Amino acid sequence: IKRYFGFVHYNHVVSFCRLRPLSAASFTSVVVQERLTDLVVQFKGRTELRRERLMDPDESEEESASPTKAPPPPPPPPPEEEKKDAPAEGEEEEKEPEPFIIFGYPILIPKLPKLPPMPGWLRAIVDYRFPSSIDPYTDLLYVIWLFFVVMAWNWNVWLIPVRWAFPYQTPENIHIWLLIDYTCDFIYITDILLFQPRLQFVRGGDIVCDKKDMREHYMTTERFKMDVISLFPMEVLYYFTGVNSLLRFPRLLKYMVFFEFNDRVEAVMKKAYIYRVIRTSLYLLYSLHINACLFYWGSAYEGLGSTKWVYNGKGFAYIRCYYFAVKTLITIGGLPDPTTVFEICFQLINYFVGVFAFSIMIGQMRDVVGAATAGENYYRACMDSTIKYMTSYNIPREVQNRIKTWYDYTWKSQGMLDEQELLVQLPAKMRLDIAVDVNYAIVSKVALFQGCDRQMVFDMLTRLKSVVYLPGDFVCKKGEIGREMYIIKQGEVQVVGGPDLQIVFVTIRAGSVFGEISLLAGGGGNRRTANVKAHGFANLFILDKKDLAEILVHYPESQKLLRKKAKVMLTKDKKPDEKEAKEAVQIIPPRPDTPKMFKAALGVTEQAGIEGTFAMLKKTYKPQIFSTIPPPSPVHHRSPVPRTTVRDDDDAVSETADSSVVIRMKPGHSGEEVLTVEVAPGEDKKPKTQ
Repeated sequence: IKRYFGFVHYNHVVSFCRLRPLSAASFTSVVVQERLTDLVVQFKGRTELRRERLMDPDESEEESASPTKAPPPPPPPPPEEEKKDAPAEGEEEEKEPEPFIIFGYPILIPKLPKLPPMPGWLRAIVDYRFPSSIDPYTDLLYVIWLFFVVMAWNWNVWLIPVRWAFPYQTPENIHIWLLIDYTCDFIYITDILLFQPRLQFVRGGDIVCDKKDMREHYMTTERFKMDVISLFPMEVLYYFTGVNSLLRFPRLLKYMVFFEFNDRVEAVMKKAYIYRVIRTSLYLLYSLHINACLFYWGSAYEGLGSTKWVYNGKGFAYIRCYYFAVKTLITIGGLPDPTTVFEICFQLINYFVGVFAFSIMIGQMRDVVGAATAGENYYRACMDSTIKYMTSYNIPREVQNRIKTWYDYTWKSQGMLDEQELLVQLPAKMRLDIAVDVNYAIVSKVALFQGCDRQMVFDMLTRLKSVVYLPGDFVCKKGEIGREMYIIKQGEVQVVGGPDLQIVFVTIRAGSVFGEISLLAGGGGNRRTANVKAHGFANLFILDKKDLAEILVHYPESQKLLRKKAKVMLTKDKKPDEKEAKEAVQIIPPRPDTPKMFKAALGVTEQAGIEGTFAMLKKTYKPQIFSTIPPPSPVHHRSPVPRTTVRDDDDAVSETADSSVVIRMKPGHSGEEVLTVEVAPGEDKKPKTQ
């Protein structure tokens, strides 16, 4: 230290080093030295290990073949005092900064304080990266930038004539005028260098986003030429003429940005006609502004206050000249007569230009207002034509009032009378996109179409028709032929019944569907089964049966699913008819009781002594309903001679060998069978028949 610092004290050296930290080169050298030292130590250890293995390979193999040694036991837990000093869980342990070694002495550098967190909006600005390509139609950032460019252009358009004609630019405020002028020029340059070469364009139907192609395309356009000419540096002539605002006239050639900004704003605004009215009014005000500047220039040329026609130099110059321009261009009259040739020529030109310009402005204003109210005019024309038709045919007043109410409500709720007329000019894909955004949320909740093909639902959305029903209107009546299905978009409908149709059974609200049974049923089952009436103003979607059939042709799986759901709906809550119940009883009848005639025959045979014959007949006899052939007669087991059966037309006769008993069975009138038993008496008795 004495050699390098002489009489300087060590404390002074330390304080000096603390004030001046190490340079980048010295710090790098220290880090490199430490790294090299570590590498030397590692290589040295590796060399020693290899040498030991070469000297004693057996020992090295045993060590490699031996199982892995158990890990060393964990260190003993720290004492209680150390635990108290240890930081809690979740807290970061603050590490002390490592000292720097300078000439063998450690130097501590104080730790810098933490900066506060950056606000979200500031972080968004810092993290923002300028896009490589810009969509001029949908990028909101580009529209905002166009606003600043248009403001710079308007500064030149409005204030260049004022600074040229009126004495508002003085040596005292010339620096303010120049500062704003060059700020506008900087905006022009930024637009040419950063924004315009990054605008996407369409070439052969493809959107081009390549930087080189976008730059070359911009340089071949007419706009690039006008932008370059608008920045022509005519301000160099200030050295000869002084600061003359007319030398900035080329800045007005950047007019294309003004019309582009108008198109973008009209595309963004919901009511673009308001901006059109404001823009047309600004055209009129600017023409009056130019006339006021010219009038002051003419008055200064003739001499302020030299005649009654010129400006006398009193009051606020711009306001008085603007008042003169309004009276001249609108041809109000009441102006002093010009006296000199210059004044007469100036006034004649004012009158001609005023009539021409004012008529153009009035016509353009009429077109703007007419376009803004075109829809309402169409509504009024339709309503007037309908009223004229109803009046000519003497339609009742009540019906006329309901039709007027329908017109008013439909126009106020939808802003149009028929949505299909508005969408008919769009291609099918765009109509589908609009229908999905507007109606899919409602149709997707309908249980009938859940599980169907998603594309089938999309195709169905384009076939829906919106219809408005007034309070008390019947949507459908019981017994009518059903050809439509209804989906409630807005409002409520009621299912009514009773003798006067005043009893409300159920109320159906928005998002529900009804009439699907008539739409899906076939073979005469498409009759309406209920009376449905609008409770208030109800807006319904109608799906025609023909349209649904055309859609389902292309979706067979959805068609099968809808058929299954239709069968479930038709069979649900359906009661069986009484006739069908009777027929079911006749098909499977219960076992009939034993005929009384047969019981009587049994009694007679018991008396005759042939009980066994009729006992067998009782076991084998079974009535047959659907057969006209009677069952065979039983065999008399008591007789040794077999029985004989004789058929006489439709009668079946069975008798014993000695003809003592004859059993005859023949069909009756009502489908029953008549059994006759004849017993032969003795010689002195007559035969018995029962």
